[in-house]
Amino acid sequence: MSSDQDKLKTLLVEQVKIRLFEEGIPRIKKCLSELSEEEVWFRPNENVVSVGNLVLHLCGNVKQWLIAGVGGLPDKRQREREFSETGPLPSQFLIEQLDDLQKDANAVLEEVSVENLLRPRTIQGVFHETGLSILVHVTEHFSYHVGQITYFTKVRKNTDLKYYGELDLGKTAD
Repeated sequence: MSSDQDKLKTLLVEQVKIRLFEEGIPRIKKCLSELSEEEVWFRPNENVVSVGNLVLHLCGNVKQWLIAGVGGLPDKRQREREFSETGPLPSQFLIEQLDDLQKDANAVLEEVSVENLLRPRTIQGVFHETGLSILVHVTEHFSYHVGQITYFTKVRKNTDLKYYGELDLGKTAD
């Protein structure tokens, strides 16, 4: 294994951790703290799932794709239950699920090797992926649903969630 491959793996893993653990999960928790239990489980119609369902779905997806797919742990996902749950499960339960997910996902990311990133495998019986493509999928899929949760929270609460605090995001590149 080359030093460049090791550096690339390290940079990729660092970015996945930032997107999931420093951005995604804290943003979900912020939204959960803003919403009532009723709002967390609100479904505007039969074709839209609740914030609670999205949290369960993200946990299931990361467990299946990253923890089982890359980490080699047993795949125990019951995808249909992520969407059929009508709650209300307490927000604290969802937060605990996210905390457990972060711990387990971090353990896999800490141990992932270049060889594991390059190795092909099949996820959900139909998706032919490498460890690398799984990390990309998990990151973009997580971010997509965090955006949905954020949008719902902003609509319901008419609030700026201040994800970037007081940073001046109007600056241009030097």
